[in-house]
Amino acid sequence: MKLKRAKTYSAKPSEVETAWHIFDASSKPLGRLAVEVARILQGKHKPIYTPHILTGDFVIVVNASQTVTTGQKTEQKMYYRHSGYHGGLTTTPLKVMLDKHPERVIRSAVAGMLPKNLLAKRMLRRLKVYGGPDHPHEAQIKGAAAQPEASTTSPQKSEA
Repeated sequence: MKLKRAKTYSAKPSEVETAWHIFDASSKPLGRLAVEVARILQGKHKPIYTPHILTGDFVIVVNASQTVTTGQKTEQKMYYRHSGYHGGLTTTPLKVMLDKHPERVIRSAVAGMLPKNLLAKRMLRRLKVYGGPDHPHEAQIKGAAAQPEASTTSPQKSEA
């Protein structure tokens, strides 16, 4: 008796539909926010998730400067940069980074949770982070929400 095997589904890039998601970072722990954002960027929230295809959505994070951390991370966590010259290591504490560049803090946390491959760079391009409550992507969000309604109402207008 032969058993039938279910075939593994692999998404094709033409089949993937993208959406826009907004996250408010105010009063959310940095790590918990980064986990949710990384999951959506990878596309793991969709049933068509395929590891080698970009199946994720676009993510907008607002109020990045109001992110919360637990414990004494604001003083103890350091961000490192190196100029390439001897003695060119620069360390910056999390508190200073949140004041000057809150976008970099969230981008760095999300980048650490993405896979280390070529798709990660493409996933990070879909992440838009803003320190305040305003963002310039209202058209994409409204357009994505209004598309199904527009397709059903347009034939009615043409008939009338």
